[in-house]
Amino acid sequence: MAFPCSYTVRPPRAVRARGQRPRGFRPALTVVAAGTRASGAEARASLVLALASQALAASQRRAADLVTEATKYAFPSSRFEPRTLEEALMSVPDLETVPFRVLKREVEYEIREVESYYVAETVMSGRTGFDFNGSSQSFNVLASYLFGKNTRSKQMEMTTPVFTRKGETGGEKMDMTTPVITKKSADENKWKMSFVMPSKYGPDLPQAKDPSVTIKEVPSKIIAVVAFPGLVTDDDISQREFRLREALQKDTQYRVKEDSVVEVAQYNPPFTLPFTRRNEVAFEVERLGGTS
Repeated sequence: MAFPCSYTVRPPRAVRARGQRPRGFRPALTVVAAGTRASGAEARASLVLALASQALAASQRRAADLVTEATKYAFPSSRFEPRTLEEALMSVPDLETVPFRVLKREVEYEIREVESYYVAETVMSGRTGFDFNGSSQSFNVLASYLFGKNTRSKQMEMTTPVFTRKGETGGEKMDMTTPVITKKSADENKWKMSFVMPSKYGPDLPQAKDPSVTIKEVPSKIIAVVAFPGLVTDDDISQREFRLREALQKDTQYRVKEDSVVEVAQYNPPFTLPFTRRNEVAFEVERLGGTS
C-alpha cells in the first residue's frame, strides 16, 4: 500500500573551495580599520577647529584693544577751549591728563590752577632739552617703567602730555599725570623728562627697576600757559619763553615766581601732523599781593 507524502526539493548548495569568500563578504577587519582612520581624521579636524577658534578669539580681543586705543587718538579730546584758529586746529588724544581749571584768559596766554599729580621722572642725557638722542633715550626709559619694568611688573595706562622741564636748584615734588614734562636744571644745565602717572594709583605706585627713574608728587600750583603747534626745538622754546615772560610783566594779577623755570608739555604721539600738534610752554606764577 502506498502512503502519500510531500516534500520540497532544495537545489544543491554551491560548493566553494576552502578559503573562498562568498560574494558580498566584507571582512570585519577592513571595517574596523576604515572606522579607525575616520575617527583620527575627525579628531585632527576638531583640534584644528578648536585652535583656530581660540586664535580667532584672541585676535578679536587684540583687535578690539587696538581699536579702543586707536579711537583715543582718532577722536581727540575737547578738553581745551581754543582761543585762536591756530589752537582750534590742535588735537589732543583722549587720554587722562593733568586736572586743572582756567582762572584767566588773555590774548597771549591763560592762567590755570593745576591740581597735584604724580610723575615718573628721569634726567635727560643730552645737553639740550630736545636733543633727539637724549629725548628718545629718556622717553624709552620712562615708557619701560610705565609698561612693566617696575617692582610689581605692573603695566599702566599711557597719559598725556609728556613734560620736559628745567630742573630747579632746590628739591621738587611732582605728580604723575599728563603731559610729559621736560625741564632744565638751573645749576646743572640738565633737562628732566617726566610722564604723568594715572591718577587711580595715587601715591601707591611701584618703584622703578631702573635707578635713573624717580617717582615724585607735583603739588598743586598756578601756571601761565601758552599753546603752540609744530615740532618742538630748543630755539623755539627760548623765543616763546622770552615772549611769555614779557607778556606776564604786564599782568596786574599774576607774576612769575622767582624760582620758576620753563616747562614744556607735548600732548601728541610722533605720527601727529605738525600743524595739529599741541605743545605748551608754562611758568609757575603767583598772585600779586598774596600766595598761590
